[in-house]
Amino acid sequence: MLIVRRRVGQAILIGDQVEVHVLEVSPGRVKLGIVAPREVTVMRAEVKLTREANIQAAAPVPPEKLEDLARRLKAEREAPKKPEEDSGQGELGEPTEGEARQGSAHAEPNSDAFRA
Repeated sequence: MLIVRRRVGQAILIGDQVEVHVLEVSPGRVKLGIVAPREVTVMRAEVKLTREANIQAAAPVPPEKLEDLARRLKAEREAPKKPEEDSGQGELGEPTEGEARQGSAHAEPNSDAFRA
């Protein structure tokens, strides 16, 4: 990596056709202007990395991997279900009988718990 110090208004040359101008410098940022022929692709590095990641994510999945996934899902569906732990709630998140008898654990703003 070549490291070059430049001030606002100065430029560096890359080959005979590409110029990089320092347009503005502020804390934590540098604004550059790039002059290059149309045939030369100029883009930010993070844009290129994102593009490559998107292309890889959109690539077709090999049939072997799909078959393996289908086998695992089928085996999971056919396996006997383990008893689930008691969550302390009835269907649809309703309190169980024991909770209903004990009352709510949360005090209402107008209850004695909030009075001085």
